[in-house]
Amino acid sequence: MLDPSSSEEEGDEVVEVERKEVATSKSLGGARRPPGRSADDHGGGGLQPRGRGSGSGRPSSPSPSVGSDKEKEDQEKMQREEEEKKKRLQLYVFVMRCIAYPFNAKQPTDMARRQQKISKLQLQTVKDRFQAFLNGETQIVADEAFINAVQSYYEIFLKSDRVSRMVQSGGFSASDSREVFKKHIEKRVRSLPEIDGLSKETVLSSWIAKFDTIYRGEEDIRKHQQRMTASAASELILSKDQLYEMFQQILGIKKFEHQLLYNACQLDNPDEQAAQIRRELDGRLQMADQIARGGRFPRFVSREMEAMYIEELRSSVNLLMANLESMPVSKGGEFKLQKLKRGHNTSIMDMGQEDENLLSKSDVVLSFTLEVVIMEVQGLKSLASNRIVYCTMEVEGGHKLQTDQAEASKPIWGTQGDFTTTQPLPAVKVKLFTESTGVLALEDKELGRVVLHPTPNSPKQCELHKMTVSKGCPDELKIKLAIRMDKPQNMKHCGYLWAIGKNVWKRWKKRFFVLVQVSQYTFAMCSYREKKAEPVELLQLDGYTVDYTDPQPGLEGGRTFFNAVKEGDTVIFASDDEQDRILWVQAMYRATGQSHKPVPPTQVQKLNSRGGSAPQLDAPISQFYADRAQKHGMDEFISANPCNFDHASLFELVQRLTLDHRLNDSYSCLGWFSPGQVFVLDEYCARYGVRGCHRHLCYLSDLLERAENGAMIDPTLLHYSYAFCASHVHGNRPDGIGTVTVEEKERFEEIKERLRVLLENQITHFRYCFPFGRPEGALKATLSLLERVLMKDVVTPVPQEDVKAVIRKCLEQAAIVNYQRLSEYAKLEENVGRLVTPAKKLEDTIRLSELVIEVLQQNEEHHAEAFAWWSDLMVEHAETFLCLYTADMDAALEIQPPDSWDSFPLFQLLNDFLRVDYNLCNGKFHKHLQDLYAPLVVRYVDLMESSIAQSIHRGFERESWEPVNNGSATSEDLFWKLDALQTFIRDLHWPEEEFGKHLETRLKLMSSDMIESCIKRIRAAFEAKLQKSSRTTDFRVPQSICTMFNVMVDAKSQSAKLCAVDLGQERQYHSQIDHLIEETVKEMITLLVAKFVVILESVLSKLSRYDEGTLFSSFLSFTVKAASKYVDVPKPGMDVADCYVTFVRHSQDMLREKVNEEIYVERLFDQWYTSSMNLIGTWLTDRMDLQLHVYQLKILIRIVKKKYRDFRLQGVLDSTLNCKMYETIRNRLTLEEATTSVREGGMQGITMRDSDEDDNDN
Repeated sequence: MLDPSSSEEEGDEVVEVERKEVATSKSLGGARRPPGRSADDHGGGGLQPRGRGSGSGRPSSPSPSVGSDKEKEDQEKMQREEEEKKKRLQLYVFVMRCIAYPFNAKQPTDMARRQQKISKLQLQTVKDRFQAFLNGETQIVADEAFINAVQSYYEIFLKSDRVSRMVQSGGFSASDSREVFKKHIEKRVRSLPEIDGLSKETVLSSWIAKFDTIYRGEEDIRKHQQRMTASAASELILSKDQLYEMFQQILGIKKFEHQLLYNACQLDNPDEQAAQIRRELDGRLQMADQIARGGRFPRFVSREMEAMYIEELRSSVNLLMANLESMPVSKGGEFKLQKLKRGHNTSIMDMGQEDENLLSKSDVVLSFTLEVVIMEVQGLKSLASNRIVYCTMEVEGGHKLQTDQAEASKPIWGTQGDFTTTQPLPAVKVKLFTESTGVLALEDKELGRVVLHPTPNSPKQCELHKMTVSKGCPDELKIKLAIRMDKPQNMKHCGYLWAIGKNVWKRWKKRFFVLVQVSQYTFAMCSYREKKAEPVELLQLDGYTVDYTDPQPGLEGGRTFFNAVKEGDTVIFASDDEQDRILWVQAMYRATGQSHKPVPPTQVQKLNSRGGSAPQLDAPISQFYADRAQKHGMDEFISANPCNFDHASLFELVQRLTLDHRLNDSYSCLGWFSPGQVFVLDEYCARYGVRGCHRHLCYLSDLLERAENGAMIDPTLLHYSYAFCASHVHGNRPDGIGTVTVEEKERFEEIKERLRVLLENQITHFRYCFPFGRPEGALKATLSLLERVLMKDVVTPVPQEDVKAVIRKCLEQAAIVNYQRLSEYAKLEENVGRLVTPAKKLEDTIRLSELVIEVLQQNEEHHAEAFAWWSDLMVEHAETFLCLYTADMDAALEIQPPDSWDSFPLFQLLNDFLRVDYNLCNGKFHKHLQDLYAPLVVRYVDLMESSIAQSIHRGFERESWEPVNNGSATSEDLFWKLDALQTFIRDLHWPEEEFGKHLETRLKLMSSDMIESCIKRIRAAFEAKLQKSSRTTDFRVPQSICTMFNVMVDAKSQSAKLCAVDLGQERQYHSQIDHLIEETVKEMITLLVAKFVVILESVLSKLSRYDEGTLFSSFLSFTVKAASKYVDVPKPGMDVADCYVTFVRHSQDMLREKVNEEIYVERLFDQWYTSSMNLIGTWLTDRMDLQLHVYQLKILIRIVKKKYRDFRLQGVLDSTLNCKMYETIRNRLTLEEATTSVREGGMQGITMRDSDEDDNDN
């Protein structure tokens, strides 16, 4: 069967193209030679065709005297390219055979699926999409939290130069980008407040979905899924055609070259491929025998391994034979495989079991399928046209089938009958019947019959056959039918041959022969008679060699001869035509497994003639393709003996080229081959005997070379190959091979050292080799591999201290590398050599500290898990990293001006990070930071204390007592400063507990002292204010008095916050200041009440003028009486009462409105009321023996009545209002009122009785 991608017409065109290429190369000075024309090509066991128009296969080279040095160099370069091309063509032949007929390996289906890698262009596209989202240019709806998360992801991850390096190394996939974002947002989402009805898992899922939408952009989801599905399928398994195409690209083979090789190698013929394998295995056994006899062994680490090496070679071939034997002969084979050894391989065969391996006739079982199609019968004229006719068909010894009925005028059926038989020469009987019309007839009448003996080689198309007619039928009948006899898969060839042998077929006679494959290694030549299932005689072909031979004298019959020869036996065969002989010889050549390839005499004649370029028309199609391949110089690659090649070097080449191809494809493979590539390489190693250690050493060397050049290689892959090689070199036989060559051991030691250097370099640059913890688990695997590499053998574990020392050294260097790159990123070097202001230097240092913290946080987030076993070393790494930063920090702080507090944000930034880190808190750098800032903090507190004390002194001197918030301007400034100072110190979160408590205690004590000073100044200012104020009813409580009360209230509330210390006995600060405030408020209330009493005394002193018996009283009474006769004189003394009531009410309203503390107001009102009543009662008691003047009585009734009512409205309790003194006053005034009413005739509407009632009189 032809390759589906080729055709004869296409092949002819390719021939012409190749001729043109050859002609062109000749016109360029003859430097380029056609493929396959070199006489010194390795493995050139095939025939060397002559070049056209030339007497030899080697083209003439230019003369040294004529050609220039440049031409020589060009010629040598072209020759090297030509040799490389030949090498790759030969290698491709071996690879093609591995793909065409694998019998050792399968494409693995359990390999991890590789993700599509991201290119530089794709990374830029993704950046643009995220930038568009952040600019609001997309339709994606998102909340502020998600936008902030994307902004952080974009700035920290996507714009990172480490991600760009990862893309350049080919190890970055879309999955990595998604996983980093997922890890990035998990902490953010976990820190969000809980929302009823919305779980955080839902938020995470929503954010991931939005991320995917941004990442894809406007790309069609269906197309994306289809492309991903197709790529995933091609990543999992490949067809043979896909594998051919892949290795054409890997080895640089042209399509037409593949077509020529495919057809000439008969890759679509499994029999030819199985025969090729058998020949190869025989050759390897012979080579093992030659090595054993000649003693040409590789250099082993021990002489005892030489005998073991031979046994390994033979056992590996035996294993391949067993694998080949276990392969079904062909798909659908129905016979049982026989586990037989090669009869002629006495070196590996137990001679005592020779008889057991001989075939019997019952072992050869064939099964044929026959299709008999009856189309029509011609010549049926004697029957009436309406008579019914039909046919029957049978294979002798089997069941009988019948066609449908048809009229005699139209005997056409087209009926197919299917039969199975075990007879290679069955007899097929077809009979024609007509229905009998007689009443007594028991059977239908037979009109004619035909008996046919088909073979698998018989024509398949419909043919006319003359029927043998029955008696009484005058017609000459012909029947048109087709018989298709399918060839079973285990029958390789069949046909009639003349044969004679010594032990079988002893008479020269024409017989029907069948070449039967019983198993992969057992073939038999069987002769059959007609209608017999078992062969008459058989010849087991083990050990025979087939070849063409000349006609034998004395044997009549047959035209072309060939024979099968074995020691002590020769069987001569003859066929009737040349093509049949070639087909028989090719089939038997595949069956015998012989190394010698028979060449037909016609081919030899053609090769020996100068112009015989056209293949003979009677040659088979395989010979036609072989001729074409020979004409294009491909025959040497096809006919080359694989045993003559150094497959170790060839495999190294194909593996290296395959790795290059893999690293350049669209997958982030990290050095892992695809399943198809693994399959081909496995098959190549098994088939051509490439040692497992050599394979992995080459693989390690190639991987290390790529990794050293910046490619991302999976350390797990390195670990796997290294472990295999280490196990082999130390004699643990991972693949069953116990021999170790000197070359393997030396190369292993070299690779071990290279690997150690690479791993240490990767650990040193772990932030850049494994950015953001990608690829996942790679850093952890690198550390594990380093520990394995440091082992001296595969059994003894390396001491942990040794591993720790290596990793410590790497991490120390890593700190230096990371800080250098961070400094370069922060562009601190730009300031070198220029005058930098302290503020700018401090700003740069703070920016650098932010980057330092970011690096340490990323190390903890992305790399700490990998270093979990060496966490103490990561702490040392962080301390080393911070120590490098210390130099820049100290330099920046040294140039700051004295008493400058701009550097405190730097301390807060660093301390807030360090104090929550369990490992770094109070570490070396942290303690240095505390030592650096402790004097600054103490100095700052000292200066602030002095400043606050001065502000209190100056503030109260200039205080206007205007209300400001909860107090005055000075008090507000004081409390704000004290609170700000304590907040600042508290926000420092000083890590050292003792010093932190000292600072807190000092600030609380300072606050207590400051507030005490403030209170004392307010007390003095309050007293001075009252002393300067009026003593009459014109007095109005000023705003300043209320402000002073409010300051006391505010001081009390602030002291609870500013002076409270939870240190046991030191809580006295707060209690002392509270006691002072309470005492001072009491004093202020007492002073104010005293002021109110003084005013009331002034009113009562005015009333004293009307005391009975005084001159002033008589004079006033006379004057009023006299004047009342002429004018309407106002009530004497009522203006005094009204002024006092107005004063009281105004004072009450002012205090109630302006003073913020109700308790103080109520306490003040209680004392005021009680003191007033006591004063009035005392005044009345002094006049117990005197009768009150009418005016005195009216004023007192008015004052007492209004005061009682007003204080009751202000919330003074009844117990206070109705005190004993009030009852005494009330009784006295009521008595005086009654006496005056009798004497004077009335009080003009003023009465004490209204004191208990609600009147509307103001």
